[in-house]
Amino acid sequence: MGARSRRLAHQDRPILFGRLLASLILFLPLSVHRVQAETAPSPQLQSADPFVADLFHRSRSTGMVVVIVRDNQTWMQSYGQTYPGSHQKPSADSLVRLCSLSKIMTTDLLVKLVADGRVSLSDPLQKFAPRNVTVPDRTVRGLSGRPITLRDLATHTAGLPREIAYPAGDSGHFTFPDYSFRWQWLPGYRLRFLPGTAAHYSNIGFDLLADALSAAAGKPYPQLFADRIAKPLGLRDTTLSPTPGQCARLLAGVRNEGRCTDTTAAAGSGGMYSTANDMTRWLKYLLDLPGVPVHQDPAATATYVPSSELRWTQGIGRAGVPNGIGLGWVHINQPDDSTTIVEKTGGGAGFTTYIALIPARHIGIFVAATEDQHGGPEIFHGSNDLLTYLAGLTLVPGNSVELAADENRSDVQVGDATLHKHHKHAERPAPTRQIARTNVVGAGQ
Repeated sequence: MGARSRRLAHQDRPILFGRLLASLILFLPLSVHRVQAETAPSPQLQSADPFVADLFHRSRSTGMVVVIVRDNQTWMQSYGQTYPGSHQKPSADSLVRLCSLSKIMTTDLLVKLVADGRVSLSDPLQKFAPRNVTVPDRTVRGLSGRPITLRDLATHTAGLPREIAYPAGDSGHFTFPDYSFRWQWLPGYRLRFLPGTAAHYSNIGFDLLADALSAAAGKPYPQLFADRIAKPLGLRDTTLSPTPGQCARLLAGVRNEGRCTDTTAAAGSGGMYSTANDMTRWLKYLLDLPGVPVHQDPAATATYVPSSELRWTQGIGRAGVPNGIGLGWVHINQPDDSTTIVEKTGGGAGFTTYIALIPARHIGIFVAATEDQHGGPEIFHGSNDLLTYLAGLTLVPGNSVELAADENRSDVQVGDATLHKHHKHAERPAPTRQIARTNVVGAGQ
């Protein structure tokens, strides 16, 4: 640099410093605001009680159990009755049907077997099919593409239907179609679309996935589940074959409860039973929180198929418009965003179930309710709003959340749901800003 250049640089230094100082002054309020937003204390978990009590009454359920975990904190509460007329609240050991939340246990096993080298997500289903069974690869329009893979099954992108058959008479929910029936049915089916090009919610796809994992592991699915999930985590009541004692604890609603029986036939898609106690451990396992001996591989809840890469999606948007599809999970909001919710809905046999996580905030919620009316979407959306509020991300206006905010103090008493009956018919003003709730697309659980 020449002498003239050095003099100009020296003369420009005060001007540049002044401009930098001005920029910092202009930026400072925004910066402070952001820091304050990020470091603001999250509401206490106990403040969820009035919100959930209101949600329970609006869902018109008979009974409900709720678990919320955040960091090293746990909040658990129950509402209503174990069955109509019992006048007894559900407990942490009340048995519930997980319904389609069973799917995220199936994909947890998938990820474990991938880590073991026993399977690959790109493995064709044909590799694990019974002898003399040909897995279809042709669509209803005669198009033929690549074979159905385990990844396709786990992301609802295999081109399979939602259901293929229902149990007859009083044989019990989640007892049909069994292994023999579905593998006899499969060769004659023509796919709805080429695998990997669209998403259509499929229960039969997850039962076939469970069959494939069982074949790869060389053991029955219930044993595989017990060895790799239930025993390591200490899940005492999460099972496909409840004992008479466990069945005596099963919650019941006013309709369509079904018999408490073995549900191995639908192990992969919806057959699991569990309790609030066990689901507390499951939430901690999913979120890498203290209190359990092992934790889930983060790959199990990652996004595997962005919705933008699919022609269409159907049946996976009951809790909000999906941004991406994971292995059994649905992702709401943008990936790698602190507001991202990873969720799974469930329903059937008289139950509505839901699990949702905000991994960036180490918080999750589990809800199970015996339904009187179709309260599923109410429970899903309300749980998302509550989870967002408890994560400290935003306050969604409305009677329930405002009441929860008012009671956000250390001496909050966890009360019986009957104390909040005056909220049953309260109107909820439309939120001015919502992070979690989006338009519902399609149907399916």
